[in-house]
Amino acid sequence: MTQQTPSFTIHPLKLGPMDNFIYIIQDLSSNKAAIVDPAWAVSDIIAFVNAHHLHITEILLTHTHDDHMNGVYDLLKTYDVPVHLLQAEFDFWGKQSEAFVTHQDNDMLQLGQTHIKMLHTPGHTPGSVCYSLEGHLITGDTLFVSGCGRCDLRGGNPEQMYYSLQKLGHLPPETLIHPGHHYAEQLTATIAEEVANNPFMQYDTLTDFLQYRMGA
Repeated sequence: MTQQTPSFTIHPLKLGPMDNFIYIIQDLSSNKAAIVDPAWAVSDIIAFVNAHHLHITEILLTHTHDDHMNGVYDLLKTYDVPVHLLQAEFDFWGKQSEAFVTHQDNDMLQLGQTHIKMLHTPGHTPGSVCYSLEGHLITGDTLFVSGCGRCDLRGGNPEQMYYSLQKLGHLPPETLIHPGHHYAEQLTATIAEEVANNPFMQYDTLTDFLQYRMGA
């Protein structure tokens, strides 16, 4: 379901065998657009961009697991644009490209008149990042509707995940999340709903969270 504000629109595309969400952020003032986590069906992404007459200027990565970026290199053949990720994720991934632009926690990106803030949320990977836009949060594999990312894959750290979820839980309660996978009946939820209902956000101590997350 496309989400629109006065300044931007977030278009979700559900692609691939793992029900990934690829997001296209469209700045309404300029028609510039950023593709978040391009993967699987690059031709479908390009077809959507062309159909909506968008001008792609950025690629954003929430993290570098293959199911979230296996379309990056093919997409760069069509769009000569920078690929943004956190420095911590670049160091973890170990890949090199002149297209990569690295960032730190709280860095800002400008897409036309749309401001995008980068929030470092390690736990699923060391450099996982959420992209915060006025009232919206693209969460990758950090926070799902009623879930959170695995911490038992390479680069995972359940202690870091606990603190990342605590960090997100203190965002404005009306913030609408846009997760990296369609793992629930709802496509989106608010931070308030997640704080109230997400089982991974119900623990006040790290010890209790670790027992639940690593046993779930």
